[in-house]
Amino acid sequence: MPLTAARVLIIDDHPIVREGLRRIIEQEDDLMVCAEVGTAQGARIAIEETGPQVIIAEVSLSQGDGIKLVRDIRAHYPQLPILVLSMHDEAIYAERMLSVGANGYMTKKATGEQILRSLRRVIDGGIYVSEVVAANMIRRASAGGRHISANPVDRLTNRELQVLHLIGKGMSTRETARLLHLSVKTIESHRRRIKGKINLRSGTQLVQFAINWFVGENAGALSRCNPDAGCVA
Repeated sequence: MPLTAARVLIIDDHPIVREGLRRIIEQEDDLMVCAEVGTAQGARIAIEETGPQVIIAEVSLSQGDGIKLVRDIRAHYPQLPILVLSMHDEAIYAERMLSVGANGYMTKKATGEQILRSLRRVIDGGIYVSEVVAANMIRRASAGGRHISANPVDRLTNRELQVLHLIGKGMSTRETARLLHLSVKTIESHRRRIKGKINLRSGTQLVQFAINWFVGENAGALSRCNPDAGCVA
């Protein structure tokens, strides 16, 4: 392997996904995996210990919050490229992740070839999003930022989406507050606003909606990934 191979840190809480990504990446002469971790805390340690030149990360982590992790990495390592490879719908997450510091976003429907192309683009200082996301961003800019979505989740702010995500993972209000470093009262306010935007009447309905949304996307992503073929549509 050449000395110039770029060091890649993989952050994903599913071992089968990490294994698949490692196999794809390590077939390339100009890329190498320097570490792979499954938690936000592990990611912070690995960055310090291994000095990656690019990160490929999932938004959804069983321990930690992906949006906060990307924001924190960008604050402490402003030049470190971050490619988000996520199970979540790009229509909801792509622009959000770019806004907090990611250099690219793609879903786990991507092929191995697409993953490699996007990694190289962000390493070279570029931005990677799908043609659909790019077109939507251009349309939104042309319309002065006005955007109407049929998906109620898309109406949530980044913070509200974080809270919904953590509810879907089974976290209580107090646990969510502790993880996001917010007060319980603030989390309760976010929960009320989420219910209003999604048109839910009770906390029970909110929890059920969040679980169904989270589990549905998670199951769909895993069904598309295997360690031999990588992540494919």
